[in-house]
Amino acid sequence: MRLNPETFDFLKKLVANNNREWFQANKADHDKARENVIEFAGALIKQLHLVDPLVDAELDPKKCVLRIYRDIRFSKNKIPYKNNFGVSIPTLGSKLGGVEYYFHIQPDKAFIAGGYWMPDTEHLKKIRQEIDYNAADLKKVIDDAEFRKLFGDFRKQEQLKTIPREYSADNENIDLLKLKSFIVSHQISDKNLMKADGVEYIADVCSKLYPLNIFLRNALA
Repeated sequence: MRLNPETFDFLKKLVANNNREWFQANKADHDKARENVIEFAGALIKQLHLVDPLVDAELDPKKCVLRIYRDIRFSKNKIPYKNNFGVSIPTLGSKLGGVEYYFHIQPDKAFIAGGYWMPDTEHLKKIRQEIDYNAADLKKVIDDAEFRKLFGDFRKQEQLKTIPREYSADNENIDLLKLKSFIVSHQISDKNLMKADGVEYIADVCSKLYPLNIFLRNALA
């Protein structure tokens, strides 16, 4: 299973013509591109289930592919459409968000990501507690040489400017406890996504971030 060149072509044209008139005139091209993404997502879900059994193999891929329409009600940016297709694949039931895999399709900027982006207050507290108690388990994952090569330095993502209330500045894991999100990502070339084994390629990358998702899910158990 692969993404078609026409899917990337549509997104490139959308960037240059991001307005309702053009979109309506080219709605058929959007629908065709979206259907390609849905088919790809369906194959990816089944492949990810083999990597991570808590990904439901029967997830409806249509519900995992995010809408291309932007919510501009409270935004100064009034461009009506996203310049990408996003695929959110949860690992705890069918609700999107939380500990998940996220696939981003955008010409020359495609990537696969995993972890937990911006947990709510309750979940953030649980994850920090797990880090405080079992930091060695997390560091074994994020400091692994192959993990760092694929995803970079886990610690270099957005952090609190102050120390979390429950912890002290001299905590040996304060750099991890100050994190606001617990995510990693890996850029993927358009060329790889247009190959016949595109799904397998992504699933292989996800197998390397799977231990991070295990740690996060254990924190929320």
